[in-house]
Amino acid sequence: MTLAGSPQPAAEAGGFHRIAFTGKASEYFGIWIVNVLLTIVTLGIYSAWAKVRRNRYFYGNTVLLGRAFEYHAKGSQILIGRLIVLGAFVVLNVMAALVPLLVLLPTLVVVAALPWLVARGLRFSARVTSYRNVRFDFVGGAGGAFKAFILGGVLAVLTLGILTPLASRWVARYIGSNLRYGGKAFDTAPGLGALYKSWLLSFLIAIVGIAVIALIVFMNLSLILPMIETPDALTLEEQIPVIASLVLAYIVLFASFGIAGLFYRAGVRNVVWSATAFDGRHRLSSSLSRMGYTWIVISNVVVTLITFGLMRPWAAVRLARYTWERTGITFTGDVGELFSTVEAQGSAVGAEFMDFEGFDFGF
Repeated sequence: MTLAGSPQPAAEAGGFHRIAFTGKASEYFGIWIVNVLLTIVTLGIYSAWAKVRRNRYFYGNTVLLGRAFEYHAKGSQILIGRLIVLGAFVVLNVMAALVPLLVLLPTLVVVAALPWLVARGLRFSARVTSYRNVRFDFVGGAGGAFKAFILGGVLAVLTLGILTPLASRWVARYIGSNLRYGGKAFDTAPGLGALYKSWLLSFLIAIVGIAVIALIVFMNLSLILPMIETPDALTLEEQIPVIASLVLAYIVLFASFGIAGLFYRAGVRNVVWSATAFDGRHRLSSSLSRMGYTWIVISNVVVTLITFGLMRPWAAVRLARYTWERTGITFTGDVGELFSTVEAQGSAVGAEFMDFEGFDFGF
């Protein structure tokens, strides 16, 4: 027991602690280029091992209280999981081709199996992740996955995005409240009002984009209508402004909805992480700047395209550093005592899993 007023190591003191990311683009470039080349040479087979190498590097450079996270999956596990899903999909399509009445069978099976695959994927991802030699675990089932990922997504689409915050809340609660570490539970309860506050700005950005597109179309309506009714009604010189305006409209569409999506993603992460607690006492937090996050993602894409993909490692490390260094946790009480208890109670939790459970699809 630590006596009141006695010194406590800085790394084990309570209070707020940020997560650090120590990776470097120059280091990751060597891993990335080998992954790309071997994946090409092996016609994609090596991609399972490439994912393991990538995750081990990024997990191993994500540090909390001086200790890094670890990733324990094997390439063979992920490959077997992928082959099982691919084999099942091929069999279903062959059956549908041989028996015309079963033409909808592949789609129906995929929709029915997707919640189960989501739950298994999250369970696999959690169980191959550890911190201080204690593995995480995930206890969510297919029913919760159906509500969060299928029903929520359908409602968001049918309501033209208006119920997207509700769907985000379902996803956050499903993932966060079913996550375990050393036998102790996380709990995530993001407020719907906070999610809608984050959504509103993204919604307005999308509306502005739609308004600009409508204005572009309206200004060129006199030229667009003849082209629709009679494709040869306009000369090539008259068609050029119309084509240019349509290209501009598509650029505005992708730009506005892309920026809206990035703003929403950063806002939701802040709300969800800041509404998450571990063991009922220790609170997580996220403080991403929506402008900063959006700028980093967009500039990463631009730089990656300009360099024909060679700057992809730099972009990945840059985004990881920005994200994790604005993430932290506020510990209540003696941190050393907390982790001593976790290590004693949870060293075996999630340590055993079937080699064949490689359903890790990045849900």
